[in-house]
Amino acid sequence: MPVFVLNVKGFHKIYHLFEAWTASVLACLLLTFATSGAFGAAKDEAARRKFTVTLDAGHGGHDTGATGVSSNEKTITLAVVKKLGEMIEKDLSDDVKVVYTRDGDYFVTLQGRAQIANDAGSDLFISVHINSVAKTSKNRNTVEGCQVYTLGLHKTAENLNVAKRENSVMELEDDHTTRYSNFDPDSQESDIAFELFQNKRLDQSIEFADAVHNELVNTAGRQPRGVRQAGFWVLWATSMPAVLVELDFICNPEVEKFLKTDKGQQQMATAIYNAFCSYVNTYGKDITGHNVATRKGGKGISSAAGSVPSAPPPPAKDRLKAIPEGEGSYRKPYYRVQIAASSKPYSRRSPELKGYSDVEYYLDNGLYKYTVGPYSSPKKARKALEKAQKDFPDAFVVIIVDGKRTGMLNTHEK
Repeated sequence: MPVFVLNVKGFHKIYHLFEAWTASVLACLLLTFATSGAFGAAKDEAARRKFTVTLDAGHGGHDTGATGVSSNEKTITLAVVKKLGEMIEKDLSDDVKVVYTRDGDYFVTLQGRAQIANDAGSDLFISVHINSVAKTSKNRNTVEGCQVYTLGLHKTAENLNVAKRENSVMELEDDHTTRYSNFDPDSQESDIAFELFQNKRLDQSIEFADAVHNELVNTAGRQPRGVRQAGFWVLWATSMPAVLVELDFICNPEVEKFLKTDKGQQQMATAIYNAFCSYVNTYGKDITGHNVATRKGGKGISSAAGSVPSAPPPPAKDRLKAIPEGEGSYRKPYYRVQIAASSKPYSRRSPELKGYSDVEYYLDNGLYKYTVGPYSSPKKARKALEKAQKDFPDAFVVIIVDGKRTGMLNTHEK
């Protein structure tokens, strides 16, 4: 067996090399731990960023928006948005950042509004407006109700008219023909863009729109006119879930009385705030890194036109069935086409259901949601949806589990 001899001088040299190597290793380990700790802290800090919501008060400055007898859209929308922002900042300031497209009576372009939301890295965009109809309309003094829009194709002439009215603010800008030259909601290219939008963020937009609509009916006493889709430029240009809220019709003198009162504006702001709390409870954790503690505002329906009446139930033979829950109901997910929503119960003979026979309803936040079905697959549900949209252009497919709605069907799901 070979024998290795190491003299003292050589030993000391090797010892010092080992000592230096050990020190280097320890230094590297310390640097690694320090770096990973800093990276982890940075990662945690990033995970704890605030949820950002952009509040957009429609119109402003020389653009008054829709007008009533003694008030206008720009003033009411700003009042409601300010009240909404104050509630969020008071209750949720630790977790939510509020950005305003305008906080005074001045004009902001449509492009400017979208850019403010995009530059802020917003997680939700809420545009608040007041509705109206043409002066020649026969129901100008009686039309009422709230509508909440998400981006989409104009499925009805009414939706198109609302979008045209809100988009018409473009014409007040000096270079509008150049700035908005690429936006044509009736073009084939827009069809494709809207399809891409649907894949990206439409589900969350519709979910929030539905919550806002329900709250405006139950908290602010507005009549339900549904969640709809249309080609609004300001929704098209934002890169986050976004809705446009039409609070009610200022052309109706009785509704205008409610819209311009401080009490009415507070109720409408509270309605949107409550819907926002529900949305943040669902999606805020992914952004803030923890559950966002929210506190909903008070209820209490009151309006100048009177509270929403509790309608008597229809005769037993004409009553519609509720979607069954619990024992005996479908345990696996299935699909139904939602065709209407109302604060009062419809009967089998109600003209609003247009002769559909396989209608069942479910209750959601005090509203009756009317559906047809059931359908066992997305393919069958989409086929039924195409048929239903001939009579109900704003119909969509809901997913039901154990008698309860759990979501909406993506139009591209197979």
